Amino acid sequence: MVRAKRHIAVAACSGILLLAGCSDGSTVDDAVEGASGAGAAAPIRVRAGYVSAIDQIGLPSGVEAGYFDEQNLNVKLAQPYPTGVDALNALQAGEVDFIQVGTPAIAAAQKGIDLSLVGNYTGSSSRKSIDETMAVVAAAESGVDGKDLKTLRGKKIGVSEGSINHLYLLGLLDEAGLKASDVKIVNTEPPDMAVALKTGGIDAAIVWDPFPITVVDQVDGAKEVLRGGGHIPFIGYIVTTPSYAKKHPEVVERFLTARARTDQWMRENPGDAADSATRWLPGTKKAVAEEAMKHNVKQLDPRFSACNYLALDTQARLLAGQGAVKGGFDVDKYFDPKPILKVMAAEPKLFRDLPDVPEAAAVDGGYRFDRASASKACPS
Repeated sequence: MVRAKRHIAVAACSGILLLAGCSDGSTVDDAVEGASGAGAAAPIRVRAGYVSAIDQIGLPSGVEAGYFDEQNLNVKLAQPYPTGVDALNALQAGEVDFIQVGTPAIAAAQKGIDLSLVGNYTGSSSRKSIDETMAVVAAAESGVDGKDLKTLRGKKIGVSEGSINHLYLLGLLDEAGLKASDVKIVNTEPPDMAVALKTGGIDAAIVWDPFPITVVDQVDGAKEVLRGGGHIPFIGYIVTTPSYAKKHPEVVERFLTARARTDQWMRENPGDAADSATRWLPGTKKAVAEEAMKHNVKQLDPRFSACNYLALDTQARLLAGQGAVKGGFDVDKYFDPKPILKVMAAEPKLFRDLPDVPEAAAVDGGYRFDRASASKACPS
């Protein structure tokens, strides 16, 4: 099939620029010779959703670039969701077939939402922990030093309670030999962190890209004092429902193939990926997107290994320790590795630029998670 390059339709609705039109997030396809006609199979319609965040930009970028068209999929994008919880609610309501979601999937699964984790949109299948899209931004007079994490003691730290940045703080405190009670946690949504830092409501903000970059830009004297460091395993999964995965296995494989091709393109062309982000995330400055993409591409690994099971189990344990979810989360119940394993076997070229999955961490369709073995198999 000839790849159909997609373009974005931008329309003004109630004075606000919305990508892909005013109603349903659909896109406009160029007519491409050979893409349709007598004897050609009709593209399979798929509904997908993503959160308005730099690390989820692979889905709309892949649609824009035509990589889903190559798989004969006509992907209809929902308007970007503000949070992963909203995306999960849409999946449960049957409004979309696929979403991209991380930490919120744990609580959602425990509340009874049927989920199948079929691939990654961010994370690592070759390492125990990766968190390059996380950073600590401190006020000028805060005294917080990223090289001495004990300086967090007694400080007011802005995080979104129960989210990945909260877990990153817990990882930092654990390394410093501190407890959560040694700091004052201030529940702060990412868009509010710049104001909180500027007014003294918090001494430091811990958050994911692009917010560390924008906070430094907006608050005089603020500095990024720590970036990444492998303190926690960042997770982000491509998710569908068990019933959809069972009914449409070939569609799932095609969807994952297109996402893997998109991820490889982003890793190889971070500047172009940043440019795409400015189109799909309204109000995102090119310089901010370019800086954020440098970190984002380090976590674009769509494969599954024991390291991904370990990452989810680790996050669930951290959340349970804070009382945010129940203990005893069974990761085996939610992973469905078979589709991405088929893609990995059929399209090895899509992963050739990634680090090898450790031999001891490789999984098969019948893999059962064992924390001790996975911890040993996955390097730090």
